[in-house]
Amino acid sequence: MPIFKFFRNLRRRRVLQRYPFDPAAFHAAIGEVPLLARLSEGERENLRLLATLFLREKNFESSGNLDLTEAMKTRIAALACLPILHLDLDWYAGWSTVIVFPTEFVRPREAMDDIGVMHEWEEIIGGEAWELGPVILSWADVEASGRCDGYNVIIHEMAHKLDMLNGPCDGFPPLHRNMAAPAWSKAFTHAFEDFNTRLDRGEHTLIDPYAGESPSEFFAVLSEYFFEQPAVVESTYPNVFAQMRRFYRTDPRQCTHAPVMG
Repeated sequence: MPIFKFFRNLRRRRVLQRYPFDPAAFHAAIGEVPLLARLSEGERENLRLLATLFLREKNFESSGNLDLTEAMKTRIAALACLPILHLDLDWYAGWSTVIVFPTEFVRPREAMDDIGVMHEWEEIIGGEAWELGPVILSWADVEASGRCDGYNVIIHEMAHKLDMLNGPCDGFPPLHRNMAAPAWSKAFTHAFEDFNTRLDRGEHTLIDPYAGESPSEFFAVLSEYFFEQPAVVESTYPNVFAQMRRFYRTDPRQCTHAPVMG
């Protein structure tokens, strides 16, 4: 083990010893999140430990006169750590701040069209992830997440953070050594093109149409559905589902999230 990993793990063990998170308080904070109720007792314990470290390593800031309580921060930390429950907290390296607004917030946007004209507008959003910067969340959207209905703003933004680990947000996060990049690219490219073809035909889709905005949004939205409604992903794009099982090392079709190492 590299020396820096040894000292990092030693520091984290000391954090867990010095700042123990009462299991009862943790379970009370996540008790109203049906998605987390699927976890086994052992997985909830592992999630508690990960969330404890997340709360110590990330800075939480509130905006818009939001009274950000410990229970609210715990709920955010628990949902944020679900995608890495079978990975490692180092997958969230390179950024340190979570900013929470009471409701949706406005962000100015600009884009140049095909003939070189710059367009500017304002977008109302429930979450945002900046490369090497903060994750920004709407508490109202956090409360709406984890209902097993396919919507989860925290998983969406955490997927963007995972995506950014190896460069620009493009729907291609760093893969594990036992995963083949061509297989990932083929599965996601085919699914993304098929999804947009369906949208162009005006078809109703079980997956939020926002997934068609870009490959990065496709990966983030599919990550939401992977954890929230895995059967939808499996039935619609089975090859994508297989790749996500291997990437997140879990199979959410089960009543508990069994680890998938191969």
